[in-house]
Amino acid sequence: MTMRQSFTAVIERNATLTGEFATEPYEAAWAREARWFVRVLDSAGRAPRMLVRTQISPDGLHWCDLDAGTEQSVDPADGPLHSWPAEGFGGWLRLHGTVVDETAAGTSEDRDGAPASVKVLIYLALKS
Repeated sequence: MTMRQSFTAVIERNATLTGEFATEPYEAAWAREARWFVRVLDSAGRAPRMLVRTQISPDGLHWCDLDAGTEQSVDPADGPLHSWPAEGFGGWLRLHGTVVDETAAGTSEDRDGAPASVKVLIYLALKS
């Protein structure tokens, strides 16, 4: 029996996200399992949250959603740490999403016109 290998990569460190965003890609072809962790450090806006999709790529340049229609909601009001698995992925992984402020009539701005933002640490845990 061989020991399984694991690695946790810090994808974004102290990044302040606003509007539409995509994280740095990470090559994960060697892994059989992946799990995203998003740690919310701070947020601005009346009720900011992130709507996030896991994306895959064969080459790290061209992207599509891993599971069409599957979107994770990262709401700072639900606690500082959020996690979900990525299964059946290809060679490269990243997150693509949008920061929205639901109380501002569905826009990504608060009542003063400032964009809603979320400051995060994003980790990708991989296991062979």
